[in-house]
Amino acid sequence: MSTLETNAIGKYSGNNVSIDDALNLKSYTTAQRDALTSVAGDMIYNSTTGKVEHYNGTSWQSGVNVFELEYLIIAGGGAGGWSSTSAVEASGGGGAGGYLCKFASETSGGGSVTLNSFYVIPSTNYPVTIGAGGTGATDTFNSSNDGFPSYVGSLYASGGGGGGKQYPAARKGGSGGGGGPRYSPDGGSSGDGGSAIYAQGSNGGNFTGSAAVAPNAGGGGGGAGATGSNGSSGAGGAGGNGKASSITGSSVTRAGGGGGAGTSSAGSGGSGGGGAGSRGGTPTAGTVNTGGGGGGASNTASAGASGGSGIVILRYPDTYTISQTGLTLTTATDGSDKVTTITAGTGTVSWS
Repeated sequence: MSTLETNAIGKYSGNNVSIDDALNLKSYTTAQRDALTSVAGDMIYNSTTGKVEHYNGTSWQSGVNVFELEYLIIAGGGAGGWSSTSAVEASGGGGAGGYLCKFASETSGGGSVTLNSFYVIPSTNYPVTIGAGGTGATDTFNSSNDGFPSYVGSLYASGGGGGGKQYPAARKGGSGGGGGPRYSPDGGSSGDGGSAIYAQGSNGGNFTGSAAVAPNAGGGGGGAGATGSNGSSGAGGAGGNGKASSITGSSVTRAGGGGGAGTSSAGSGGSGGGGAGSRGGTPTAGTVNTGGGGGGASNTASAGASGGSGIVILRYPDTYTISQTGLTLTTATDGSDKVTTITAGTGTVSWS
């Protein structure tokens, strides 16, 4: 006659238990599992997949129910610098909005940094916002406005830095603003470009020349993929180029820096939505939903151009369905993934 052997089970406070030996769950193949009459909370070992599974009342799940979210998050671009008519001056272009990317082998802004994976828990609300572009200052003393941040949960892209102008210096940001004719009390000038935030973008280019004597030129704003060019001999520096991503299934370049203004010629905007600077005319705004920087102004009482608004693109398995509040979005399918593009708003997203 066989001997019945049992495990000793100890119970502790808070419904915690311990057993002497390893817990051995009942084993089923996938076919056997699907033939069961199950209720929420049932747990088995699936010998077909080699995983522990639990029934949530609707379907069998393995392990902790999370999935990896791939993403491209771009903040609003910075505005270009203001220019007055009282002096011969050329302001810097706005920096592109911060560029965060985690998709395939693509890297984030400003270099070769690969970001960490981001895991989503279904039925959990994650806050989202799309950053607006900065607007140009309209007087001598106020800084051109930085772009506004975009974020998804804890993933935060900083707004692009505003371009330098007559007194305030170029601003730090996701990408830095281009340097402008920053006057000092003794009549000299110092117009270095603004610095970028690590893994989000590139530095702005420098102003060259004398703040009160032509020829002089503003630096281009930094882009997600390249530093803005320095101004040179009256020619405004070009905005730094943006970066290309194929997260939607097609390669698109975004987050270009704004061009610097010049007293002889204007700097072009960086590829990916950067606006061109001016030479006595009206600078060009950054393109919406690219985070492009705005162009700098020259030789006219004019505000620098506004930066472009940002964008958020999310890629995830097509077995999940996204829900949202307060956002403008569209969802498409690419292979076995869904791709959701969010172009405006502040709200939340969740998945089921």
